[in-house]
Amino acid sequence: MPNDLPNFLLSGKTIVITGGGGILGQRMTAALTGAGAAVAILEPEIEKGEAAAELAQGSGSACAFAADITDPSSVEAVQVAIESKLGPVYGLVNNAAVKTPNFFEPFETFPLSDWNEVMNVNLTGAMICSQAFGKSMVRNGGGAIVNTLSIYGVVAPDQRIYEGSMYEGRAINTPAVYTASKAGLWGLTKYLAAYWGDKSIRVNAISPGGVFSGQNEAFKSAYSDRVPMGRMAEQDEMSGAVVFLLSEAASFITGQNIIIDGGLSVW
Repeated sequence: MPNDLPNFLLSGKTIVITGGGGILGQRMTAALTGAGAAVAILEPEIEKGEAAAELAQGSGSACAFAADITDPSSVEAVQVAIESKLGPVYGLVNNAAVKTPNFFEPFETFPLSDWNEVMNVNLTGAMICSQAFGKSMVRNGGGAIVNTLSIYGVVAPDQRIYEGSMYEGRAINTPAVYTASKAGLWGLTKYLAAYWGDKSIRVNAISPGGVFSGQNEAFKSAYSDRVPMGRMAEQDEMSGAVVFLLSEAASFITGQNIIIDGGLSVW
């Protein structure tokens, strides 16, 4: 019966998203507000979050908060501020990631300082946020967490596609630290799904494939040739899965990873 269909909306729910001002984060924020959520955008520079909040439209709302997700005291403070302003947090999207100045260095010469910085944001930051907001969800009787992984946390990058590949005027690749951090976040996703399963807290992930954001034609063509659907993803094609996993439509789904890669990983 139509009236028995699960609820895909997030009306009345407070959702926190880290990295909500980024390429994917902006689209996720807009989709969440479109589904009726009150969205708290966490960015280290609040102006970036405020710009994303202005772009978000829908029956929900969005506002920005400055926070350093690698600092537990900063996250604890912003958790209190968010709940004071928006009410109890129901959902968390761990979406923040970082590219360091030496992000595209070859593995043999990749600096340890850059490795530690990427791990600190991509993986440790997600752990810190999950601690802070997860404790709140336990107190409030449940919630949902969605972690943004990557197809390269599931399969290894095909190094052949990077010959002649450029982005913003520089040669690109996918460094080992990115793969390692995203694979680690998948492990954390499964752990927390089991750990909080009896607390009515669901923990899932999405794994985006390559998203077009201005890469040169050489990369776009080489990458698309590896994808059964024959193209890269558009920037808003991850958002629907995030809304779904946070909604009551996914009420019995936990510990899962939705791979959104146009089929790349089937080959």
